[in-house]
Amino acid sequence: MLAAVALVAAACGGGGSATSSPPSGTSGPHRGGVYRTAIESFGFTDAFDPTGEYLGSAFGLYSDAMLRTLVGYNHVAGAAGDTIVPDLATNLGTVSPDGLTYTFHLKPGVKFGPPVDRPITSKDVLYAFQRINTKSLVAQYGFYYDGVIKGMTGDAKSPSTPISGISTPDSSTIVFHLAQPTGDFLYRLTMPATAPIPSEVAKCFTTAGGYGRDVVSSGPYMILGADKVNDASCKMLQPMAGFDPTKFLKLVRNPDYSASTDSPAARQNFLNGIDIEIDTNTTDIFNKIQAGQLDGSWASAPPPEIEQQYLTNPALKPLLKSNAGDRTWYISMNLLTPPFDDIHVRKAVNDIIDKASLQKAWGGPVHGQIATHVYPPTVLPSFPSGYNPYPSAGNAGNLAAAEAEMKLSKYDPKRDGLCDVGACKNILMVSRNETPWTTMDPVIQEDLAKIGIDVKLRELDTGTAYTTIQTVDKLIPIAANAGWGKDYADPYTFAVLFKSSGINCTGQINYSEIGMTSALAKQCGVSAEYNKVASDFPSLDSRINDCEAASGTTRNQCWVSLDQELMTNVVPWVPYLWATNLTIVGKSVTQWQFDQFSGYLSWCHIAVNNDATVS
Repeated sequence: MLAAVALVAAACGGGGSATSSPPSGTSGPHRGGVYRTAIESFGFTDAFDPTGEYLGSAFGLYSDAMLRTLVGYNHVAGAAGDTIVPDLATNLGTVSPDGLTYTFHLKPGVKFGPPVDRPITSKDVLYAFQRINTKSLVAQYGFYYDGVIKGMTGDAKSPSTPISGISTPDSSTIVFHLAQPTGDFLYRLTMPATAPIPSEVAKCFTTAGGYGRDVVSSGPYMILGADKVNDASCKMLQPMAGFDPTKFLKLVRNPDYSASTDSPAARQNFLNGIDIEIDTNTTDIFNKIQAGQLDGSWASAPPPEIEQQYLTNPALKPLLKSNAGDRTWYISMNLLTPPFDDIHVRKAVNDIIDKASLQKAWGGPVHGQIATHVYPPTVLPSFPSGYNPYPSAGNAGNLAAAEAEMKLSKYDPKRDGLCDVGACKNILMVSRNETPWTTMDPVIQEDLAKIGIDVKLRELDTGTAYTTIQTVDKLIPIAANAGWGKDYADPYTFAVLFKSSGINCTGQINYSEIGMTSALAKQCGVSAEYNKVASDFPSLDSRINDCEAASGTTRNQCWVSLDQELMTNVVPWVPYLWATNLTIVGKSVTQWQFDQFSGYLSWCHIAVNNDATVS
């Protein structure tokens, strides 16, 4: 998910905050019009199927516009945007005294949109969980529910498999029975994969990502053409016309959505539609915004020359929005593959990387603060300030410290501070084929070469880069494409990256394979050369479970200690940027808001004044 700490509000002027006031020269909020935007590629991790999709930009489209969950958010910025509110449910549920049973009642009058056009029932919510529990559908954050809800294991053979820990006494009641008290369970129910799914459509898709072209809406907007789909049988189903993963995604109002079942604080729904086009030319996207052909950006970073215009021109400053999206960008290293199976090599990499140059590649401090550990300050504000286990002058890398660490490694038999053996040559590094990665990658290559590590760069589109490192048996040694933003407002949502449950043969998120076992390596097809997992191969599961069970100050300090353990005794990453989220809007935008949950613009609270239609 996307983006982190807003450090430069002053630099961005009035546009640096999330505000509901219109830009200068425009009228107030206007009901109607279409938010027209573009992006270089969607980058979806599971083809937009909500059961498996794990991209923050998709979360915003789901929870703001398309899908309603039992509980959700008001989709605004800051702490107010992290507060849980009822959505499909009448309230925040009833919890048993022992914290093991949660009961919810659905609001009356909530319906699925076309082509289903019927009331949503508790069984539709249950079906969403049964999809999460189905192994073949690869629910990429199913670990939030596996072992937490009784009967959820993530390895069911089909979505028809019952879950013992979820019951539906009647069509409007759903009850969850937990295996242990889980203090953040309500947060887990805000995730889009838990939104109700109609089995009559979704049953037609039995592999990961298949449902993405036919997602049925429960929210205020639906995919264009949903009303033209024939759902009489699986054979009759055709992809909705408004979504072509290589060209566009177009949303229009859902005729079955009833605003009376929703809260205007959560969703104002000013827009008549959302039109997202694929444009591989980033400069072209922002030129079209300035020309009034697009209403604003979405998930694209403005090119440096355009960004500078908005930072320095008083007339443009209010149109640049800078928001805290709670994200860390990092370089991941695979603990299974040489030479990164040696902690001294991993420490040397942390010492040598020129983070200042990586920040510059992103566009400078306006894009975020240089990261010195895993958790962004906005996610774990109790972290000691100034903590930096790999310091260097100007954050430009420390060659002497890196050489000293490398000399302690088994891969430096000459003890000359260089990775001397064949395992250090021609190492595959995965990254993205777009800026800022294409600017950043040569810096990483040059830095690693200083300590004898020779990487062969493979730059891929966003989606392919993620699916490549998410497949265990590909054994990607090092990758620069990944970033992580909180899934919800709790530090546990970063800790899941380091649990063994985050290792899946496909769709994994634990790219460093922390907690890997020999049995799991064999199950995932890891070659015998690499599946001899040592008995002391690090596992943080019990440590993370202890933190999750704690509360208050003890809980926060536990997360701080975990972060320090990761940075000094495990060292899976080189965290380099706690990033801000920059959005540029056009003068047609009459109300702006940011969604703290997704880390992107708030589709349900922004307004535009144009005569555009979706077609």
